[in-house]
Amino acid sequence: MVCGGTVCQVISRPECRGVSAPQFFPDSHWFFGKMLLNWGGWFEFAARHSLASLFSCFMHVILFEDSLAPQLFPATIARPAFAICCGTYRLIDLARRFSDSMEIVVRPYLRCLSEKDYPDLWTPEKGERPDTILVLNARVVPHVHLFDQLRPFIHEGRSGVVKTPSGVACALLCRQKPLPHDRIGTSQLLGIIDDMNLPSLEVNISMLDYAHDIVRHQVRIMNDNLNDRLQNASYQEIADGVFSADGQSLPAYCTTDTTSGPVIFEEGVKVAPFCYFRGPVYVGKNAKIIEHSAMKDAVTLGSTTKVGGEVEASIIEPFSNKQHHGFVGHSYLGSWVNLGAGTCNSDLKNTYGEVVMDYAGRKVKTGMQFVGTFIGDYAKTAINTSIFTGKTIGACSMVYGFVTTNVPSFVNYARFFGQVTETAVDTLVQTQARMFARRNVEQRPCDIQLLKDIYEMTKHERQLANEPLSL
Repeated sequence: MVCGGTVCQVISRPECRGVSAPQFFPDSHWFFGKMLLNWGGWFEFAARHSLASLFSCFMHVILFEDSLAPQLFPATIARPAFAICCGTYRLIDLARRFSDSMEIVVRPYLRCLSEKDYPDLWTPEKGERPDTILVLNARVVPHVHLFDQLRPFIHEGRSGVVKTPSGVACALLCRQKPLPHDRIGTSQLLGIIDDMNLPSLEVNISMLDYAHDIVRHQVRIMNDNLNDRLQNASYQEIADGVFSADGQSLPAYCTTDTTSGPVIFEEGVKVAPFCYFRGPVYVGKNAKIIEHSAMKDAVTLGSTTKVGGEVEASIIEPFSNKQHHGFVGHSYLGSWVNLGAGTCNSDLKNTYGEVVMDYAGRKVKTGMQFVGTFIGDYAKTAINTSIFTGKTIGACSMVYGFVTTNVPSFVNYARFFGQVTETAVDTLVQTQARMFARRNVEQRPCDIQLLKDIYEMTKHERQLANEPLSL
């Protein structure tokens, strides 16, 4: 945290890092803690975090995917909806601020992967759920203000539900135990909540309904989330509005503009000379920014990404590469994506009109003038690939030339050259192994099974605009 130009190191338990006690404990308990231990800042700080830890023992969080989670394709083809990065945070990261006791309800084919990725999750073998349960839809936008809104109801012990036009967003169950001790499914969970006839909570919660909503909310919430990071973690201000987790200075001939938002670099970030950053921008751990790059206007780069060229108002998930020149704007790239040199997407129609997306043959108005491309995990583009406005590219596809239609998963897409062929799943398993080895990541059986499951699930997609697939 930067305080008056100096660096203040925040110390806490790893699971409570970035958490302040008022988020967890009623004001009366917080005041009582201050009165008991009002012997200087250190004891006050210790009281805050011990009380926060105590409260977390009495609360349980359930993150559940509903039937609309697949509608966020291709972002949710290889991850649960709560693992989508939007505005620098994932919902599961923010939900951990409420409790260490967490349970997830995901689509069956993602269950094994999720258990490996999040090994500390609650299971029935760990005992009963705590008395207070916060149920969160995995499609809830990960905005820090959401938790500011929920905190008063938790403090009051007030049960209730928040419903949106696209479904239940949140339910708070205080001092009630309506759930069975065993694992629970989405239909059963929502049925129980409906049967309880809970009162409505006066909370405004935004939901991700389609892939383009990820970019819409990224732009809207990013400054709030970045300010939250600055308040709750240790950064050093290395230039006006530019913060670094490890204090590395900017390289030669690097220009920044933080008029509209800060720029944050996490640990291990490497920035080459001649780069331009216009905030808000967030660069995750061990990311690499190539020389002559421009990152502008709400960009989130995940950990271990390699990024060059021009990126605007976009999210690039961990382990993806856009290492060369080319433009990516108002777009979402999943993990393990690689864009060849010169790959560009359009994010604006020539008519300057509203972009209308095509999701599984259904036209959806976005209400947005700028919409780019949405690329699933493990997809690749060849050099000089040009992607038209508002197109989706499925997981594990390889794309060449002009992308004028949506691209299914597991295809070699060269429609401009008159060829669209299916990609064998064994080829992708081998490719995955090579990619993981390059990043010192273990290829687990669940990673291989995920590719096989996606291949089977998306067989029906491999047809473009009623054109038969060439095999």
